[in-house]
Amino acid sequence: MNRIDMERLKSTLVRHEGEKLEMYKCSMGYRTIGVGHNLDSKPISERVSRLMLEDDIADAVADCERNIGFFSNLDDACQEALVNLCFNMGIAKLMQFKKTLAYLKEGQREKAANELLDSRYASQVGYRAVEVASMIKGD
Repeated sequence: MNRIDMERLKSTLVRHEGEKLEMYKCSMGYRTIGVGHNLDSKPISERVSRLMLEDDIADAVADCERNIGFFSNLDDACQEALVNLCFNMGIAKLMQFKKTLAYLKEGQREKAANELLDSRYASQVGYRAVEVASMIKGD
């Protein structure tokens, strides 16, 4: 039977190791993150990756809600497209897509999608842009 007090152990390890939310090199030169997690010998797990993804999606949704005044008026597909864009490029860059956003605000989805496809972003990300444009069109 396991009698380890996990909360006490976690507290002790945080105190001993410290907790850094950005990658750093430990005293032995290993890439490390969190509470002494050695990335060179043990990559993050899929579970941790998915938790990070959920946090990042929540951040992108919040950024869109805060910065795009009509975001809540859009249907699910358009909201998902904007969150996808925000996730990929950040809200500051997304807000530079003034024509795409203006067309969306006016309900001109086809024009918004075409504007997106006629951008440097589309040439950089390839098929991803086609999928996002399709979401905007409502296909």
